Parts: sequence; structure tokens; C-alpha cells
Amino acid sequence: MAPTGIDVIVFDVLGTLVDEATGLRSAIERCAPGADPTTAAGLVAVWQEYVAAEQERIVAGDRAFAPSSVLDAEAAAVVARHAGIDDPGPLQLLAAASTRLPPWPDSARGLARLAERRPVIGLSNADRSTLLRLDAHAGLRWHLALSAEDAATYKPHPAVYRLALAAAAVEPDRVLMVAAHAWDLRGAAALGMRTAYVERPVGDPPTGADRFDLHAAGLADLADRL
Repeated sequence: MAPTGIDVIVFDVLGTLVDEATGLRSAIERCAPGADPTTAAGLVAVWQEYVAAEQERIVAGDRAFAPSSVLDAEAAAVVARHAGIDDPGPLQLLAAASTRLPPWPDSARGLARLAERRPVIGLSNADRSTLLRLDAHAGLRWHLALSAEDAATYKPHPAVYRLALAAAAVEPDRVLMVAAHAWDLRGAAALGMRTAYVERPVGDPPTGADRFDLHAAGLADLADRL
């Protein structure tokens, strides 16, 4: 059963609306032409694991806040060392890969359908400048886009979800958080937000212990049910 009484919809971006893994792999293949698909996929994992670990350190207070573009540049340098890239040009191109991630096929249309009925907010761990360019590249259209940079931390820290709740200006149970990552939805649910898991080929699927309000096969399914 679809949740009722929803006034505002909040979307995660990376992985939920854009295909981060494919975008990073394409950038790696352009910058390291000799990398075969298996090697490139392994380097994507290196990148994502580095960024995730550094974000966790920041959330835990073990590292001062650094915006996502800084973490991406650090991850790009790690990947470059693994791939033997030492030319500044390709390294700079690689560091900006997160601004050129492709949308999932249903993202633009699904957002447009949902935005016809309710205010829609993007809430991303990407910093403001990255989010601006990513939204433009992927054709994502919001009523409002919010960055974790404004909370000086990363999801799933409560301060990030509070950015969206403050903008929505309604009770948390009237706000629906949509993501392809169960960890993200757990963070939102801890503040009383409603939750919708959207299936993607990548992401963090729910466990048997998770009780989200909605499980959708994609954005078309989500729009149909809301």
C-alpha cells in the first residue's frame, strides 16, 4: 500500500537518479585507455570505497569536513596511482567525473511526473558546485536542490535530512524520502520521515529487518503509486 498524507518528496541523487558506477567507469576508461572492463570496474570500486570511507570518517568526527569535490579529487588520485595515470590533464578530467554522471532512463520523466503533483527536493551528498553541474548534465529538474555541504557533514548524519525538513516546513511524517540505498532511508526514518526504496542495479537493498513505507521497481512505478 502506498503511503498517504505526503506533502513533499525528497530524492537522493547519486545512485538513485544517476548511474554513478557507469559514469565513473566511463571516465576511467577515457583516462586510462588500456584498462579492460574488469580492471575499470575494480577501479570504480576503489573510488567508491575511498569516498564512502572518508565520508564515514567525517560523519564520525574523525576528519574535518571536506566537500565532495575534494573527496572526488582524492579518490581520482588514488585511482590514477592504481592505473598508472600521471598526466595532469587526464587526472583533472577524472576528478570531475562526478559532474558528468548519466541519469537512469526513467529519472527525468519520473521526476517530472511527481513534480506535477507535489514539491520535489533533491538531497545529495554532492557539494553545491558538483550538484549544479550534475543536475544540468543529467537533466534533473527540481523545485529545490540541497547539498550536504550546507550541513558540513554527510548522510546519514541527521543534520543533512534536517535541511530538507526545514525547507519542507511540514511534519516529518508528511515528507517522503526516496533512495536506492537502505542506509539512506534508515537515516531518514530515524527522524520520522516516510521512506520509499527504489530498485536500481546498484545500491544498498533492504534487509529483512527493514520496514520502509514503499518499495518501487522504478520511478514510473513510484509515480503510479503516489
